[in-house]
Amino acid sequence: MVLARGLSKTYRIAEKQPGLQGTIRHLLRRRYRDLDAVKAISFGIQEGEMVGFLGPNGAGKTTTLKMLSGLIHPSAGELRVAGAIPQRRQPGFLQDITLVMGNKQQLIWDLPPWDSIRVNAAVYGIPEREMKRRVSELADLLELGEELNRPVRKLSLGQRMKAELLASLLHQPRVLFLDEPTLGLDVTAQGRVRDFLATYNQRTGATILLTSHYMGDITALCERVLLIHEGALFHDGPLDALTSKLSPHRQVRLELHQPQPREAFEAFGTVESHQDHQVQLLVPRDQLTDSIAALLSRFEVLDLEVNDPPIEELMRSLFQQAGRN
Repeated sequence: MVLARGLSKTYRIAEKQPGLQGTIRHLLRRRYRDLDAVKAISFGIQEGEMVGFLGPNGAGKTTTLKMLSGLIHPSAGELRVAGAIPQRRQPGFLQDITLVMGNKQQLIWDLPPWDSIRVNAAVYGIPEREMKRRVSELADLLELGEELNRPVRKLSLGQRMKAELLASLLHQPRVLFLDEPTLGLDVTAQGRVRDFLATYNQRTGATILLTSHYMGDITALCERVLLIHEGALFHDGPLDALTSKLSPHRQVRLELHQPQPREAFEAFGTVESHQDHQVQLLVPRDQLTDSIAALLSRFEVLDLEVNDPPIEELMRSLFQQAGRN
């Protein structure tokens, strides 16, 4: 459904020195430099896949999504989305895709979402009866009701984002490019948007490429991730495999019946925290079973919990390694 081969984007940027002299030189003899926003990345996404697209700010994520949606032309490489060349912006291609950006909006600020939805329906040639059916179906999934009849400016951020999604999906696109769709939302609103996207993907089989700074979005929705740093793609694979590769340890949290000294746990792994009855250890994966058995036999344990280290820390470490390389 999505195919990129050697996809690149280079911007020519004028350089200007500060001060009056710099301004005069900039006017008389302008100097330019090339900025490689995306550097020969290649990947493919199958129909129905939901893929996470991760990277720090300025890594090239939004530039890539804009090329995939045809908003900007690639400088080099081959690109196909739903069988079409995006930059040609042909009607059939535009019917097949949608781009939702968390920091942009298409809804008219002083009007209810319903008015913007009617405009979208007219643009895509959707009959009135079919439009109402689709709106009703999407509104049920998004838990939207009277909000569609209130001015956009009077809606909460979460309500506006859900209304944006409804308007963007009215034409039933087969490919969704989502750039930070939960940006700025509270935890409850984030969870509702995630639930909607998971349900929508299951019901329609839509292909979804999702960028987010909230790792909860990625871990909840995406089994596969693409990682980009300074315009270069350096990982494409399952999220679980990446987690195992990045962290050869597991976190073990213990609640004890009686407090024990910190030294009593040092033989089982790295003690991350120790306070009264609570102990948290970092244990090598290949020693996990033996270590837990030994802990249970040696101490009176009220509760035991085993987790992977927070994925945010793992990703931060990975991007730092990529920057050094």
